[in-house]
Amino acid sequence: MTLKKFLLCFVVFLLMLTIPLSTYQDHNKSEAFSPRILQKGSSGDDVIELQARLQYLGFYKGKIDGLFGWGTYWAVRNFQKEFSLDIDGLVGEETKAKLRKASKYDKKWVYEQLRSGKEFTYYGGTSLDKQTKKKKQGTGGQSAQQQQAEQGQKQEANQGGGGEDTPPQPTSVNVPSGYSQNDIKLLANAVYGEARGESYVGQVAIAAVILNRVESPTFPNTVSGVIFEPRAFTAVSDGQIWLEPNDKARRAVMDALNGMDPSGNALYYFNPDTATSDWIWSRPQIKKIGKHIFCK
Repeated sequence: MTLKKFLLCFVVFLLMLTIPLSTYQDHNKSEAFSPRILQKGSSGDDVIELQARLQYLGFYKGKIDGLFGWGTYWAVRNFQKEFSLDIDGLVGEETKAKLRKASKYDKKWVYEQLRSGKEFTYYGGTSLDKQTKKKKQGTGGQSAQQQQAEQGQKQEANQGGGGEDTPPQPTSVNVPSGYSQNDIKLLANAVYGEARGESYVGQVAIAAVILNRVESPTFPNTVSGVIFEPRAFTAVSDGQIWLEPNDKARRAVMDALNGMDPSGNALYYFNPDTATSDWIWSRPQIKKIGKHIFCK
C-alpha cells in the first residue's frame, strides 16, 4: 500500500470515530411520524406511533393496531382540545409536534409487544423499566397491565366533562364516504330549520337522528329521502328548511357525520310543548336535550 492510500484510509478511520455513537444506537427509535397528514381511514406505522403516544398520555385506550378509526379520531380531538390546538381530528405537523413534546415513544418496545401478540398498555406515568418489573413481580393479584389501564381510564375520565351545552368547538373536514356536499348542505338546512334555538349539542343530536334514519332499514337510505319524507320534519312543512344555515349548524352536521351522537342512537325526537301526536308519546324515550325529547 502506498503512503498516499495509507493516509487516506487513516483519515477515513478518524472521521468514523468522530460520528456519535447514538447514530448507530438510535436505529430502533421513532422517526417522529411520516410527513403525511393522518386522518380517519389512515393506516400504517405512523398511526401505530400516534396511538401509542395518545395511549401513553391517557387519551386513547383502544387497541394499538395502526388503523385510524373512530376511537383514535376522538382521542386526537380530546388531545387537541387539552393542548389548545385546532380541534379537527386531523394530525398535521402542529399536532405531531405537541405529541412529540408531551409523550415518549419506544418504537422497539411497542413493536416487540405487537409481534408477540400480547395485550399491553402504553399509558404514561410509569417508566418502561418499572412496567417491566411490575409484569414480572405482579402486585396484589392485579397485573401491571390492568393497573396501568385503570390509571389511563381515570386520566381519560378526568379529561372529559362539560355539560351537554358545552360546545366542543370543532370544525372537522373528515367527511365519511357516501355523503356528498349536497347532503351536508341539506343536513345543515334541516338542523338550522329544526333547532337553531337549541344548544350546540342539541343541534348535533338532531343531525344524528337524521343520519340514524339513513342507516335504519325502516327509513329511506338517503339524506334527502329522510328529510323530505312526508310529515317527517316541521321545517319542511313550514318552509324553514330553506333558511340559510349558520356556521354553528354546519359544525353540528360535521360532528354528527364524524360519529358524535348525543341522542343515544335515537330515531325520533319531539317537543313536548307542541307535540299533538299520541303515537310519538308512545315511543321509548332515551333522553331530553333542550326542548326536545329523543326516542327509539
